[in-house]
Amino acid sequence: MPFEVSSVCVLGLGYIGLPTAALIASRGINVVGVDINPNVVATVGAGNIHIAEADLDGLVQKCVMSGRLRTRSEPERADVFMIAVPTPLSGNKKPVVDYVHQAVRSIGEHLTPGSLVILESTCPVGTTEQICAILAELRPDLTFPDPADPMAEADVCIAYCPERVLPGRILLELVQNDRCVGGLTPRCANRARQFYELFVRGTCVETQARTAEMVKLTENAYRDINIAFANELSLICDRVDVDVWDVIEIANRHPRVKILNPGPGVGGHCIAVDPWFIVDAAPQEARLIRTSREVNDGKAGYVTDQVARLIEDYPDRAVSCLGITFKANVDDLRESPALEIVESLAQTYGDKISVVDPFVKDLPKTLVQHGVKKIDLEEALETTGILIVLVDHEAFRRVASDQRNGAVIYDTRGIWRR
Repeated sequence: MPFEVSSVCVLGLGYIGLPTAALIASRGINVVGVDINPNVVATVGAGNIHIAEADLDGLVQKCVMSGRLRTRSEPERADVFMIAVPTPLSGNKKPVVDYVHQAVRSIGEHLTPGSLVILESTCPVGTTEQICAILAELRPDLTFPDPADPMAEADVCIAYCPERVLPGRILLELVQNDRCVGGLTPRCANRARQFYELFVRGTCVETQARTAEMVKLTENAYRDINIAFANELSLICDRVDVDVWDVIEIANRHPRVKILNPGPGVGGHCIAVDPWFIVDAAPQEARLIRTSREVNDGKAGYVTDQVARLIEDYPDRAVSCLGITFKANVDDLRESPALEIVESLAQTYGDKISVVDPFVKDLPKTLVQHGVKKIDLEEALETTGILIVLVDHEAFRRVASDQRNGAVIYDTRGIWRR
């Protein structure tokens, strides 16, 4: 029978939770967004946003004004509970799922027969089964899905459905992209699929929860490996004095070759993090995945060394670092190799370093404490200094060669090579 949904509780109002909550509310469903940060609760509750994402501000304002989207610091009863909280890495590269467990425990008392619990956070394989066990312990009065008896009915359905969106295109891709819907039982997967089809136009593919968990990790490990090949190729080309951009451009003319572009490393919460979940689960088998992570993590250190040599060769020139976000045209600093590079340079060269980034309002304290200043692009171009391209923001791409005023250039993105 069709799964009727009139209310949804979204736990975590970050880069995924907030756009998802607003999108669901825009479909006429009552949504309560929950976050442990009181500033986030207040900001979104007033119809504003705390992250930069295309078209999100207008959608959130509209949904809040209509009363379809509310915010709270604690969960409340709903037909569907969606968990979209962070799953960071520990210092020794192990996944931390504490926030997921905390979120799960917070909804226990609000579950009723017919509730659907969906985990969207990137997690190690087996996490969905863990949250089922936690809820079953919290609520012995309810029945929960048993993968060993997939045909048995349960009061509560539990599924895993990872996000697969690109920052800057989140609202578009939440609707258009296919979704992987993994249930602890076929009934769980079916109910979750029906729910996502309320706002997703892409195909919702049903599978098992463990498969869906591995799918998410696999997608980002695949991308990480391909980027690592490009980054390693750039190191080799530097060693043998060959232009890596020419090599890639010509090699890609082969009908079965598609090499990505190298950069200063890999950032963001997904590609720079998720492969370590696989390594942690199967350390002996995940040799290629581990090596790719090490190549991409190491690229920032290589770039830092190259820039330091330039600074020593031109000691009288000011240094302007173009971009500190993890990718172009977003404000997201999570796991940013560009930021890591500038932080390393700041520790040695202090106020000799300046930052240009039109998407970052205030510099992180890690830079300010060393005297690093934020300047605009025009000021950086007027100074005949050293320009370090770390992020390919559109504003940087538009800078013509005659605007660079004789500056020394180190371009990690290849946007000024012609």
